[in-house]
Amino acid sequence: MKRAVASAALCCPPANEEADLRPVEGAEADEELAALAKALGHPARVKILRLLVRKTACVCGDIVDELPLAQSTVSQHLKVLKEVGLIRGEVDGPRVCYCLEPRTLRRLRALVGGL
Repeated sequence: MKRAVASAALCCPPANEEADLRPVEGAEADEELAALAKALGHPARVKILRLLVRKTACVCGDIVDELPLAQSTVSQHLKVLKEVGLIRGEVDGPRVCYCLEPRTLRRLRALVGGL
């Protein structure tokens, strides 16, 4: 049990609650929104995010069990989400545990709200 708690603490530290004061309009904001939208452009990635939203701790092998996709395909989708910062993943022994990146989700909401 202690290892699971340690894993959750490593992967999912408390959310950074600092306000993001970057503009929601302009060339940089447009590129950022486009990259985030592209990452969300596949239903499996949306499902992965929904799965992580429902969890209160890091998720390791459960993601593959929840999707009707091969493990390698799920890994590729996780890689895309991680590259844009929507999720983070930490190595925990032989596995990688994933959780949401709340700051990036708040930024996505702000960028969409600025349309």
